[in-house]
Amino acid sequence: MNLLDMRELLRSKPEPMPVPARMELTGTEFLPGLSQTPDASAYLALKSQLHLQLLDQVDLGALEAMSDVRLRQEIAQVVEVLLTEHPTPINERERRLLVRDIQNEMLGLGPLELLMADATVSDILVNSYNQIYVERQGRLALTPVSFNDDAHLMRIIDKIVSRVGRRIDESSPMVDARLPDGSRVNAIIPPVALDGPMLSIRRFAVIPLQMADLVNVQQSLTPAMAFLLQALARSKTNLLISGGTGSGKTTLLNILSGFIPAHERVITIEDAAELQLQQPHVVRLESRPPNIEGKGEINPRALVKNALRMRPDRIIIGEVRGGEAVDMLQAMNTGHEGSMSTIHANSARDALSRMENMVGLSGINLPHKTSRQQIASAITVIIQANRLSDGRRKITSIQEVTGMEGEVITLQEIFTFVQSGVDAKGQVLGHFQATGVRPQFADKLHAQGIQLPNSLFEPSFPMNKDE
Repeated sequence: MNLLDMRELLRSKPEPMPVPARMELTGTEFLPGLSQTPDASAYLALKSQLHLQLLDQVDLGALEAMSDVRLRQEIAQVVEVLLTEHPTPINERERRLLVRDIQNEMLGLGPLELLMADATVSDILVNSYNQIYVERQGRLALTPVSFNDDAHLMRIIDKIVSRVGRRIDESSPMVDARLPDGSRVNAIIPPVALDGPMLSIRRFAVIPLQMADLVNVQQSLTPAMAFLLQALARSKTNLLISGGTGSGKTTLLNILSGFIPAHERVITIEDAAELQLQQPHVVRLESRPPNIEGKGEINPRALVKNALRMRPDRIIIGEVRGGEAVDMLQAMNTGHEGSMSTIHANSARDALSRMENMVGLSGINLPHKTSRQQIASAITVIIQANRLSDGRRKITSIQEVTGMEGEVITLQEIFTFVQSGVDAKGQVLGHFQATGVRPQFADKLHAQGIQLPNSLFEPSFPMNKDE
């Protein structure tokens, strides 16, 4: 169906369109859909009417061969035809906004497209159809963007989850998904969500961050710490990145994976694919939830077991959160060195405790000492990432797992972030420092041709300061 066919179809089946009162959309372009004034309501009524006419009379399935740019052009021209055939008292600026919003409704995420186009937005949090927050530089702010109603929001959620072959309904009211750009999506709807459908989008940079960005721009760590982490990633050292929600664990995992040599075969395992590895030899695996009959589930543990049969050089697990922990530890202890993963924990010691609990979730009845020995022999370094009270993200600790003393896993800290206070603007004051401990893995790195100078670990080694 070409543009002429679409125009003929629309002309042959005209439907009466209510003519709203004169609209004056002053101020920000985010105003449509937020304000409860009659003018904004008239804009919403007109937009909804045009949208419904296009959905009823145009078969978008027949236009799948078109590029997104061409399809947007076609929709814009058809909307202009409708506005010409049904004169509406709107000015040129309002007409442009109307065309843009209808394009976003039919081909994108509706009102959220305006926020997705903002490169400074890292999180989009939809608490209800008329309350949407965004995070910029670690700070949350309410936006003037909104959906028409709960049904409008549900249409967008359905569009997102259906793209990745998942579903959301009353029998399965929670879902994890992803957008084409790799952004992580979580949706939850009634009856679990009491105030209507909710949506959370964790965005990733269009251009992935590099280690230099963490050092020079975000000041999340020092050059000495960055040098050490690069050496650990290259030398096939088993790493565990620990931290809370939004602390930058996945970002750091992406960056560290960039130092894996290009000739190695890397297998990634995730609940919702979000890693952005740059190596040429990457195999990506994603878990699958059960279908409507409760069958067909593929959990991360099954993927880890299967990955061991795929001749991996490295196994990277997006986040370890269940029984797959025991299979990951066994892989690390049986020749698959250089594996990496993230875990939710507030400290390195808490990460070890959580890992031990996850081993128990596997159904394998291991004595506490035996499971701790498995953990101590598998994991070499724990990197702790935190989001501070001012929203900035820091690598607050790098610790080496040195073994066991009795029934306790022993750790030694190599680098730490020392917080000294908070200034009048709420900015956290502090500095990074080396503890003076030379790690045991330094000899292993030396044997592989990676030299770690002694000055790297001296407490007097110059550190970045915020004071």
